[in-house]
Amino acid sequence: MAKESMQKKLDRVRPPRVQIKYEVEIGDAMEMKELPFVLGVLGDYTGKPEKPLPPLKQRKFVNIDRDNFDKVLEGMAPRLAYRADDKLSGEEGKQLNVELKFKSMDDFHPENVARQIGPLKQLLQTRDKLKDLLGKLEGNDKLDELLQSVLNSTEAQQSLKKDLGVEDSAGKE
Repeated sequence: MAKESMQKKLDRVRPPRVQIKYEVEIGDAMEMKELPFVLGVLGDYTGKPEKPLPPLKQRKFVNIDRDNFDKVLEGMAPRLAYRADDKLSGEEGKQLNVELKFKSMDDFHPENVARQIGPLKQLLQTRDKLKDLLGKLEGNDKLDELLQSVLNSTEAQQSLKKDLGVEDSAGKE
């Protein structure tokens, strides 16, 4: 029995989305031939690279599949650098330098993009600390009562701020 071609095996395992078949007349018989689907994409997909890209003539085609996509992405080192309005500081007209680097598909998740921007990273860290605190509060009635008493007492709040070295931001606006 003849060994099955890789293309036929892939048809069974993972059928292609594009199938190009044609009939060829060989002698008196008609034979079905199938062309494999190959796509070549050419372009600069690195955004604003730190190192200049080689000339187009020196670049090579890279085979990409689902198993090596992150490795190829890391090798390309895509980068974005721009300025954006700083809406977090509250200062009118202030701009924020933003530099985003991507090494894997996970880097495109909104939380991972935010972790690359200084002020947003601080907000995410604060959010994580609050989540930890809420987790510790569940089932811990003593800690819950202590926090409620601190929140209800302005003197306790002032004492805690002094102990922690936190400035009072009230009345500074």
